[in-house]
Amino acid sequence: MKRVAAIDIGTNSVRLLVAERDGDRLKAVEAGLATTRLGEGIGSGMLLPQAMERTVDAVEGFCRTAMHLQAGRITVAATSAVRDALNRDEFVQMVRQRTGLKVRILSGEEEAALTYRGVLAGLPVEPRATAVVDVGGGSTELIWPREGGLRLVSVNVGAVRMTEAGMDVRKAAALLKPFLEEIKGMPVKCLVGVGGTVTTLAAVDQELAVYDPVRVHGYCLTAPKIEKILAKLEEMTVEERRRVPGLQPERADIIVAGVAIVKAVMEGTGAGRMLVSEYDILYGLVLEEVEIK
Repeated sequence: MKRVAAIDIGTNSVRLLVAERDGDRLKAVEAGLATTRLGEGIGSGMLLPQAMERTVDAVEGFCRTAMHLQAGRITVAATSAVRDALNRDEFVQMVRQRTGLKVRILSGEEEAALTYRGVLAGLPVEPRATAVVDVGGGSTELIWPREGGLRLVSVNVGAVRMTEAGMDVRKAAALLKPFLEEIKGMPVKCLVGVGGTVTTLAAVDQELAVYDPVRVHGYCLTAPKIEKILAKLEEMTVEERRRVPGLQPERADIIVAGVAIVKAVMEGTGAGRMLVSEYDILYGLVLEEVEIK
Protein backbone atom coordinates (compact mmCIF):
# COMPACT_ATOMS: atom_id res chain seq x y z
CA MET A 1 0.00 0.00 0.00
CA LYS A 2 1.10 3.54 -0.72
CA ARG A 3 -0.14 6.24 1.67
CA VAL A 4 -0.31 9.84 0.46
CA ALA A 5 -1.90 13.09 1.58
CA ALA A 6 -3.51 15.97 -0.28
CA ILE A 7 -4.24 19.44 1.06
CA ASP A 8 -6.71 21.65 -0.80
CA ILE A 9 -6.43 25.38 -0.13
CA GLY A 10 -9.77 26.85 -1.07
CA THR A 11 -11.33 30.28 -0.82
CA ASN A 12 -13.38 29.37 2.24
CA SER A 13 -11.57 26.42 3.79
CA VAL A 14 -8.48 24.23 3.88
CA ARG A 15 -9.08 20.50 3.66
CA LEU A 16 -6.98 17.40 4.18
CA LEU A 17 -7.26 13.86 2.86
CA VAL A 18 -4.86 11.10 3.82
CA ALA A 19 -5.49 7.95 1.82
CA GLU A 20 -3.76 4.76 0.84
CA ARG A 21 -3.83 2.53 -2.16
CA ASP A 22 -5.57 -0.77 -1.63
CA GLY A 23 -5.31 -2.72 -4.85
CA ASP A 24 -6.90 -0.51 -7.50
CA ARG A 25 -8.96 1.47 -4.99
CA LEU A 26 -8.38 4.27 -2.50
CA LYS A 27 -9.00 3.89 1.19
CA ALA A 28 -9.44 7.09 3.20
CA VAL A 29 -7.38 7.12 6.40
CA GLU A 30 -8.02 10.64 7.70
CA ALA A 31 -9.89 13.75 6.62
CA GLY A 32 -9.89 17.24 8.04
CA LEU A 33 -11.38 20.67 7.43
CA ALA A 34 -10.54 24.12 8.75
CA THR A 35 -12.57 27.19 7.78
CA THR A 36 -9.96 29.93 7.30
CA ARG A 37 -11.74 32.21 4.78
CA LEU A 38 -8.59 32.89 2.75
CA GLY A 39 -10.82 34.77 0.30
CA GLU A 40 -11.75 37.41 2.85
CA GLY A 41 -11.79 40.72 0.97
CA ILE A 42 -11.58 38.81 -2.31
CA GLY A 43 -12.76 41.83 -4.28
CA SER A 44 -9.55 43.74 -3.50
CA GLY A 45 -7.44 41.35 -5.54
CA MET A 46 -5.13 40.81 -2.56
CA LEU A 47 -4.94 38.09 0.08
CA LEU A 48 -5.21 39.79 3.46
CA PRO A 49 -2.40 39.22 6.00
CA GLN A 50 -4.68 37.81 8.69
CA ALA A 51 -6.38 35.48 6.21
CA MET A 52 -3.01 34.21 4.97
CA GLU A 53 -1.84 33.61 8.53
CA ARG A 54 -4.98 31.63 9.44
CA THR A 55 -4.62 29.55 6.31
CA VAL A 56 -0.92 28.82 6.66
CA ASP A 57 -1.54 27.76 10.26
CA ALA A 58 -4.13 25.26 9.02
CA VAL A 59 -1.85 23.95 6.26
CA GLU A 60 0.97 23.52 8.77
CA GLY A 61 -1.31 21.62 11.14
CA PHE A 62 -2.51 19.30 8.38
CA CYS A 63 1.09 18.67 7.31
CA ARG A 64 1.90 17.52 10.83
CA THR A 65 -1.14 15.23 10.79
CA ALA A 66 -0.09 13.74 7.45
CA MET A 67 3.46 13.13 8.65
CA HIS A 68 2.18 11.59 11.89
CA LEU A 69 0.11 9.20 9.78
CA GLN A 70 3.25 8.37 7.77
CA ALA A 71 2.09 9.72 4.44
CA GLY A 72 4.87 9.06 1.95
CA ARG A 73 4.02 12.15 -0.04
CA ILE A 74 2.07 15.33 0.62
CA THR A 75 0.67 17.39 -2.24
CA VAL A 76 -0.66 20.90 -1.65
CA ALA A 77 -2.92 22.62 -4.19
CA ALA A 78 -4.56 26.04 -4.19
CA THR A 79 -7.56 27.18 -6.19
CA SER A 80 -9.56 30.34 -6.92
CA ALA A 81 -8.51 32.76 -4.16
CA VAL A 82 -4.80 32.11 -4.63
CA ARG A 83 -4.72 31.96 -8.42
CA ASP A 84 -6.53 35.32 -8.65
CA ALA A 85 -4.47 37.11 -5.99
CA LEU A 86 -1.88 39.72 -6.93
CA ASN A 87 0.21 38.70 -3.92
CA ARG A 88 -0.05 34.95 -4.42
CA ASP A 89 3.74 34.58 -4.51
CA GLU A 90 3.90 35.96 -0.97
CA PHE A 91 1.39 33.35 0.21
CA VAL A 92 3.19 30.51 -1.57
CA GLN A 93 6.45 31.60 0.04
CA MET A 94 4.83 31.65 3.50
CA VAL A 95 3.67 28.05 3.06
CA ARG A 96 7.11 27.00 1.80
CA GLN A 97 8.88 28.59 4.74
CA ARG A 98 6.57 27.05 7.34
CA THR A 99 6.15 23.57 5.84
CA GLY A 100 8.86 23.05 3.24
CA LEU A 101 6.15 22.23 0.71
CA LYS A 102 5.53 23.80 -2.67
CA VAL A 103 1.99 24.98 -3.37
CA ARG A 104 0.63 23.98 -6.75
CA ILE A 105 -1.64 26.76 -8.02
CA LEU A 106 -4.27 25.09 -10.17
CA SER A 107 -5.81 26.71 -13.20
CA GLY A 108 -9.58 26.58 -13.44
CA GLU A 109 -9.38 23.76 -15.96
CA GLU A 110 -6.95 21.74 -13.85
CA GLU A 111 -9.24 22.16 -10.85
CA ALA A 112 -12.21 20.97 -12.89
CA ALA A 113 -10.36 17.95 -14.31
CA LEU A 114 -9.14 16.81 -10.89
CA THR A 115 -12.64 17.22 -9.44
CA TYR A 116 -14.14 15.13 -12.23
CA ARG A 117 -11.56 12.40 -11.70
CA GLY A 118 -12.36 12.31 -8.00
CA VAL A 119 -16.10 12.06 -8.62
CA LEU A 120 -15.73 9.15 -11.02
CA ALA A 121 -13.64 7.29 -8.44
CA GLY A 122 -16.38 7.52 -5.85
CA LEU A 123 -19.69 7.07 -7.65
CA PRO A 124 -20.92 4.34 -10.02
CA VAL A 125 -21.95 6.76 -12.75
CA GLU A 126 -21.61 6.58 -16.52
CA PRO A 127 -18.86 9.07 -17.51
CA ARG A 128 -20.34 9.73 -20.96
CA ALA A 129 -23.65 10.79 -19.42
CA THR A 130 -22.47 12.64 -16.29
CA ALA A 131 -21.95 16.35 -15.68
CA VAL A 132 -20.28 17.64 -12.51
CA VAL A 133 -20.66 20.99 -10.77
CA ASP A 134 -18.32 22.15 -8.02
CA VAL A 135 -19.64 25.20 -6.16
CA GLY A 136 -16.71 26.70 -4.28
CA GLY A 137 -16.03 29.85 -2.36
CA GLY A 138 -14.43 31.76 -5.19
CA SER A 139 -15.49 29.93 -8.34
CA THR A 140 -17.79 27.31 -9.79
CA GLU A 141 -16.41 24.54 -11.96
CA LEU A 142 -18.52 22.78 -14.58
CA ILE A 143 -17.41 19.57 -16.26
CA TRP A 144 -19.31 17.54 -18.82
CA PRO A 145 -18.61 15.10 -21.67
CA ARG A 146 -18.72 16.17 -25.28
CA GLU A 147 -17.48 14.91 -28.61
CA GLY A 148 -13.72 14.52 -28.42
CA GLY A 149 -13.36 14.73 -24.65
CA LEU A 150 -14.39 16.74 -21.61
CA ARG A 151 -15.52 20.34 -21.48
CA LEU A 152 -13.87 21.99 -18.48
CA VAL A 153 -15.09 25.41 -17.37
CA SER A 154 -14.33 27.60 -14.35
CA VAL A 155 -16.46 30.68 -13.69
CA ASN A 156 -15.66 33.31 -11.04
CA VAL A 157 -18.96 32.81 -9.25
CA GLY A 158 -18.62 31.43 -5.74
CA ALA A 159 -20.29 31.61 -2.33
CA VAL A 160 -17.68 33.88 -0.74
CA ARG A 161 -17.19 36.00 -3.85
CA MET A 162 -20.94 36.57 -4.26
CA THR A 163 -21.48 37.34 -0.60
CA GLU A 164 -18.63 39.84 -0.29
CA ALA A 165 -19.43 41.59 -3.57
CA GLY A 166 -23.16 41.68 -2.89
CA MET A 167 -23.59 40.10 -6.29
CA ASP A 168 -27.14 39.77 -7.52
CA VAL A 169 -28.24 36.18 -8.08
CA ARG A 170 -29.43 37.11 -11.56
CA LYS A 171 -25.95 38.36 -12.47
CA ALA A 172 -24.37 35.14 -11.22
CA ALA A 173 -26.89 33.10 -13.20
CA ALA A 174 -26.14 35.18 -16.31
CA LEU A 175 -22.42 34.42 -16.01
CA LEU A 176 -23.15 30.71 -15.81
CA LYS A 177 -25.96 30.65 -18.39
CA PRO A 178 -23.96 30.03 -21.61
CA PHE A 179 -22.28 26.97 -20.12
CA LEU A 180 -25.43 25.64 -18.51
CA GLU A 181 -27.18 25.85 -21.87
CA GLU A 182 -24.36 23.79 -23.38
CA ILE A 183 -24.88 21.11 -20.75
CA LYS A 184 -28.63 21.20 -21.35
CA GLY A 185 -28.00 20.51 -25.01
CA MET A 186 -25.91 17.42 -24.33
CA PRO A 187 -27.16 13.87 -23.59
CA VAL A 188 -26.38 14.24 -19.88
CA LYS A 189 -28.48 11.98 -17.65
CA CYS A 190 -26.79 12.55 -14.30
CA LEU A 191 -25.79 15.80 -12.57
CA VAL A 192 -23.33 15.39 -9.69
CA GLY A 193 -22.61 18.16 -7.20
CA VAL A 194 -19.52 18.56 -5.01
CA GLY A 195 -18.15 21.19 -2.65
CA GLY A 196 -19.13 22.57 0.74
CA THR A 197 -22.38 24.15 -0.38
CA VAL A 198 -23.67 20.95 -1.95
CA THR A 199 -22.66 18.66 0.91
CA THR A 200 -24.18 21.16 3.34
CA LEU A 201 -27.46 21.04 1.42
CA ALA A 202 -27.47 17.24 1.81
CA ALA A 203 -26.76 17.54 5.55
CA VAL A 204 -29.43 20.20 6.06
CA ASP A 205 -32.03 18.24 4.09
CA GLN A 206 -31.38 15.25 6.38
CA GLU A 207 -31.17 17.44 9.50
CA LEU A 208 -27.83 15.92 10.48
CA ALA A 209 -26.89 17.26 13.89
CA VAL A 210 -23.52 15.55 13.40
CA TYR A 211 -22.11 15.54 9.89
CA ASP A 212 -21.98 12.02 8.48
CA PRO A 213 -20.11 11.66 5.16
CA VAL A 214 -21.59 8.20 4.64
CA ARG A 215 -25.11 9.62 4.65
CA VAL A 216 -24.09 12.60 2.52
CA HIS A 217 -22.21 10.71 -0.19
CA GLY A 218 -24.60 9.52 -2.88
CA TYR A 219 -27.52 11.49 -1.44
CA CYS A 220 -30.03 12.77 -3.98
CA LEU A 221 -31.15 16.40 -3.82
CA THR A 222 -34.21 17.35 -5.85
CA ALA A 223 -34.86 20.79 -7.33
CA PRO A 224 -37.94 21.35 -5.09
CA LYS A 225 -35.91 20.48 -1.97
CA ILE A 226 -33.18 22.94 -2.94
CA GLU A 227 -35.73 25.70 -3.56
CA LYS A 228 -37.42 25.00 -0.22
CA ILE A 229 -34.12 25.12 1.70
CA LEU A 230 -33.07 28.33 -0.05
CA ALA A 231 -36.38 30.04 0.74
CA LYS A 232 -36.08 29.00 4.39
CA LEU A 233 -32.47 30.22 4.72
CA GLU A 234 -33.23 33.54 3.02
CA GLU A 235 -35.80 34.32 5.70
CA MET A 236 -33.33 33.72 8.53
CA THR A 237 -30.73 35.97 10.09
CA VAL A 238 -27.13 34.77 10.11
CA GLU A 239 -27.47 33.90 13.79
CA GLU A 240 -30.58 31.82 13.11
CA ARG A 241 -28.77 29.97 10.32
CA ARG A 242 -25.96 29.05 12.70
CA ARG A 243 -28.46 26.91 14.61
CA VAL A 244 -29.77 25.00 11.58
CA PRO A 245 -28.98 21.26 11.89
CA GLY A 246 -26.51 20.22 9.21
CA LEU A 247 -25.19 23.76 8.61
CA GLN A 248 -21.71 24.56 9.88
CA PRO A 249 -21.89 27.83 11.83
CA GLU A 250 -18.84 29.14 9.93
CA ARG A 251 -20.76 28.80 6.67
CA ALA A 252 -23.89 30.64 7.85
CA ASP A 253 -23.01 33.96 6.22
CA ILE A 254 -22.25 32.53 2.75
CA ILE A 255 -24.69 29.63 2.46
CA VAL A 256 -27.49 31.61 0.81
CA ALA A 257 -25.20 32.69 -2.03
CA GLY A 258 -23.94 29.13 -2.43
CA VAL A 259 -27.41 27.61 -2.57
CA ALA A 260 -28.51 30.30 -5.02
CA ILE A 261 -25.72 29.16 -7.35
CA VAL A 262 -26.86 25.54 -7.03
CA LYS A 263 -30.43 26.59 -7.81
CA ALA A 264 -29.22 28.52 -10.87
CA VAL A 265 -27.36 25.42 -12.08
CA MET A 266 -30.43 23.24 -11.65
CA GLU A 267 -32.64 25.70 -13.52
CA GLY A 268 -30.09 26.37 -16.25
CA THR A 269 -29.50 22.71 -17.02
CA GLY A 270 -33.10 21.66 -16.54
CA ALA A 271 -31.98 18.99 -14.07
CA GLY A 272 -34.59 17.75 -11.63
CA ARG A 273 -32.11 16.21 -9.25
CA MET A 274 -28.48 16.33 -8.18
CA LEU A 275 -26.40 13.47 -6.81
CA VAL A 276 -24.06 14.54 -4.00
CA SER A 277 -20.45 13.37 -3.94
CA GLU A 278 -17.95 13.43 -1.08
CA TYR A 279 -15.32 12.41 -3.60
CA ASP A 280 -13.96 15.57 -5.18
CA ILE A 281 -10.71 17.38 -5.98
CA LEU A 282 -8.93 15.90 -2.95
CA TYR A 283 -9.46 12.40 -4.29
CA GLY A 284 -8.39 13.58 -7.73
CA LEU A 285 -5.14 14.90 -6.25
CA VAL A 286 -4.48 11.68 -4.36
CA LEU A 287 -5.28 9.55 -7.40
CA GLU A 288 -2.80 11.59 -9.38
CA GLU A 289 -0.15 10.85 -6.77
CA VAL A 290 -0.73 7.09 -6.56
CA GLU A 291 -1.38 6.85 -10.30
CA ILE A 292 -4.55 4.82 -10.18
CA LYS A 293 -6.06 4.81 -13.65
